[in-house]
Amino acid sequence: MSYKSINERVMDIKLNSDEKNVFIEEYKPFIAAAVEKATGRYVSYGYDEELSIGLMAFDEAIVHYDREKGNFLSFAQNIIRRRLIDYYRKEKKHQSVTYISEYTTDEADGEEVFENVVAASEAQEKYYREEINQLRRQELVQLKEELHNWGLEFSEVAKSSPKHTGTKSSYLDIVKYIIDRPELVAKIKQKKYLPIADIEEGIKLPRKTIERSRNYVVAAMIILTGDYYCIREFIDWGWKK
Repeated sequence: MSYKSINERVMDIKLNSDEKNVFIEEYKPFIAAAVEKATGRYVSYGYDEELSIGLMAFDEAIVHYDREKGNFLSFAQNIIRRRLIDYYRKEKKHQSVTYISEYTTDEADGEEVFENVVAASEAQEKYYREEINQLRRQELVQLKEELHNWGLEFSEVAKSSPKHTGTKSSYLDIVKYIIDRPELVAKIKQKKYLPIADIEEGIKLPRKTIERSRNYVVAAMIILTGDYYCIREFIDWGWKK
């Protein structure tokens, strides 16, 4: 069967296990490339656990894909990155248990065991921190491209960031008002502008405040509603996440 696009093919094979497995096998090079892009290092099937995570994430992407999510491969790449982040967090959480079991022996002196566990734990923590930092760098590249579509640079966003507590609170009220309304988010992303009158009516802030907040609010909206999981956790938003 021939398809006009990969998106069409994915929609057709979602519930067909055999066709889905063939598709996954065909796209193993893409999955490996997506994992390598996310982690910043070479990986090999049969050796790196990250590729197993990538395969499961690709399968998940097929199951949950619909045309409203845009290009399938971009969607799949984001799912792969998201699952790798989840994997690293889980591994970091359980690393001390793993290393205690590896280093504790009947012959080992208690103090030596403790030192080995601490050293291994610190090395493993450094590894996962570096992996998360690499994923964050990838997100920054993607964010830079998305901001560019709005005619924005990082320097402009930084310049517009509120310096005073009251101003920051007002800006965050605007951000929260927007992201709590998916239809408004979709409208803003499509039109590439802030509906000042709508926001002014919704939260009763002065028009000038909303206009001055534009660059900061746009960047915050993009980060909070997009695939920017590492960046999102790195920023103090001033509210409980």
